[in-house]
Amino acid sequence: MASRNRIGSGIRAWRDARDEWKADYARVKADRRQHGRPAEELGPPPTGFALLPWLLMGLGAASNLVQGKTPHPWVGGAGLLVFNSLYVYVVFRAFHKETRRATSTRAAVAAMGLLTCGLAGAYGGSWLALFPLLGLAVGAVARGRHLGKVGLALTVLAGTVSGLRDGWDAVSVAYGTFLSTMVTAAILSLSETVRELRDAREELARQAVEQERMRFSRDLHDLLGHTLSVIVVKSEAARRLAPSSIDAALEQVTDIEAVGRQALTEIREAVTGYREGSLSTELDRARSALTAASVEPVVRQSGPPLSARTEALLGWVVREAVTNAIRHSAATNCTITVEGTADRVRLRVTDDGVGPSASAGVSGGTGLKGLAERLSAAGGSLRSGEAPRGGFEVRAELPTGDREPTLAAPA
Repeated sequence: MASRNRIGSGIRAWRDARDEWKADYARVKADRRQHGRPAEELGPPPTGFALLPWLLMGLGAASNLVQGKTPHPWVGGAGLLVFNSLYVYVVFRAFHKETRRATSTRAAVAAMGLLTCGLAGAYGGSWLALFPLLGLAVGAVARGRHLGKVGLALTVLAGTVSGLRDGWDAVSVAYGTFLSTMVTAAILSLSETVRELRDAREELARQAVEQERMRFSRDLHDLLGHTLSVIVVKSEAARRLAPSSIDAALEQVTDIEAVGRQALTEIREAVTGYREGSLSTELDRARSALTAASVEPVVRQSGPPLSARTEALLGWVVREAVTNAIRHSAATNCTITVEGTADRVRLRVTDDGVGPSASAGVSGGTGLKGLAERLSAAGGSLRSGEAPRGGFEVRAELPTGDREPTLAAPA
């Protein structure tokens, strides 16, 4: 009854592993087709089927049973059947970390060891080939830092039993057992490592795509938010000036056309990923936008020349801060100060508006949050909040030289 239960467990394990193998292979083929690569380039994931052909090593023992060379053939046949069932059960559970480390798997390996010692010690000859088969099962399960000790102990056991039974033939049996144990463990460990590296590569690619999507969304927000705000402000100015001064209204319309054309150019360049900002250009645009919104601009700039990347980041800060001042603050004055030293540059944009309490969402908006992430990746910082004398203030600090951005760790 016990052997029948073990056989049933082995058959169920084989069926479960077969279904898992089919599902994994279908997933791998779909993944390779999705990325434009043939599924055959990677091959199906390894399973217990890879170790089943080694059961042919037990044909010698089976042949002895059929030819009547084995005493008590029913005992030997039952023992060989139980050994094969345990082998199938173990090797299919060895390809999953959870089942490989389970107590039931280790108990099955221990039962195989006792059965192998009994059959090989009782019959000898071809039955000694069960020791290399046991080594295959042990190597598939016992991977890790204790593999050397386990492999050596199994080799000594195989050599001792074989030596007591068949003398000097124990050398080949011990060598075969040690080789099958270590080689199986090495190959399966390498295969598992390759699969883990492939999964890690796919995860890194997914994170890179997410980072690029975030970067592109920030670009579009910074571009369109500022540009559309300037267009709206200048359109309102043109509508107010049209009844009294058609020339002034036409000047505002001309600015609207120029801003629209520049926005189209920047969007095209942002899509290709080659757009670079200029701090001086953004300061000029800020003056124009603030003046059109009836906000008095004050711009102060000092310090050494800045790198292209630092200018681009500070330009984004000026654009976002001025856009918020125009849209949310109801300010009458806005001061932009750029102060640079040999290693650091500081930017401060301050207005005398209603402050952050009445402009809810400004300090926590996606624009300033995205800029804070950019500046942090470049070794700088961005802070915003209520100014010391009232109103709203945005403070940015960056190194004057270039620094490659770093990817943030996934949450």
